[in-house]
Amino acid sequence: MLNQAEHLRYSRQISLNELGVSGQQKLKESSVAIVGAGGLGSPLAFYLTAAGVGHLGIIDFDIVDASNLHRQILHTDEFIGVAKLESALVALEARNPYVKITRHDVRLQRDNAMEILGNYDVVADCSDNFATRYLVNDASVLLGIPNVYGSVYQFEGQITVFGDTDGPCYRCLHPAAPPAGLIPSCAESGVLGVLPGIIGTLQASEVLKLLLGLGQSLIGRMILINTLAADWQTLAVPKKSDCPLCGESPTIDALMDYEELCPSIPSIQARELKLLKQHDLPFFLLDVREIHEASVMTMDANLQIPLDELSGRLSEITADFNDRVIVHCQAGVRSKHAVQLLQSAGYTRAASLDGGILAWLEQKDEDP
Repeated sequence: MLNQAEHLRYSRQISLNELGVSGQQKLKESSVAIVGAGGLGSPLAFYLTAAGVGHLGIIDFDIVDASNLHRQILHTDEFIGVAKLESALVALEARNPYVKITRHDVRLQRDNAMEILGNYDVVADCSDNFATRYLVNDASVLLGIPNVYGSVYQFEGQITVFGDTDGPCYRCLHPAAPPAGLIPSCAESGVLGVLPGIIGTLQASEVLKLLLGLGQSLIGRMILINTLAADWQTLAVPKKSDCPLCGESPTIDALMDYEELCPSIPSIQARELKLLKQHDLPFFLLDVREIHEASVMTMDANLQIPLDELSGRLSEITADFNDRVIVHCQAGVRSKHAVQLLQSAGYTRAASLDGGILAWLEQKDEDP
């Protein structure tokens, strides 16, 4: 039961007629799995902890990077280079000592998703890639637990609730994964730091409503937010009768290989490229930026061809089809499209430099 200190801590929440002591006790007895301790997971975890949800399980295997700090408010400078879950645990325990935090220091995958997520009442999808989104969606539907979904891109975000018996799932909205590299990540396209805070806080609101059985959930509806236009829209998301997972005649009854479902573009990290250079290992470096960009800063590529001209100038590439071809641009978006084109042309070992020349400039003066 709630102790005296908890009664005081949650007094402003308990005073709500719709919640009361019984509602606060219900939150204490509830559990939520948070997939990702990044931009969305940070505000979500903070507010669920502050609200007194009794048990949070956080799933993440990444480490804190300086580029995370403008939006991932769980983490601070002192934890750069440390596991995000270590940083999250310190921050959340300081926020509320009456909440149990379970660390899942793993990549959520086919062989562990059902076991991990099955221990919680609600799952909140704060991931940033399509493979994990399909995995969380499928697991939540098969387990019969709601999935509070959020995503962000530059200045825009969206939030909804999937997995309810009467509502749609992620596959109703996205029957097929987009082509690899079509949708850039935050690292590639950028994101306004406050945006994940807005979406993550809305996710926290939806989680609390589901746990308490209050209000009108976003099941069957999606909120779209454009921060630049200060525009907020609510769209209907219908449940599809022919959905292979939640439809009338489902054909998906188990988890699958989601990396194959959402194939990734071959890539190389700036650190790896530095090692290739240091050891004089052979590779062909292709710059697909515009001419004016290459004139400002360069990596001394073997060849520079703007991406929109590449398909008509493939004959200029002097590398053999079996040679290692590394493609770079400014931030790692255009190079992915170039790699797809090169692979179609027969360059089977083509790879994109993650983060582009910006990542290379950060790395080049560091030790390997």
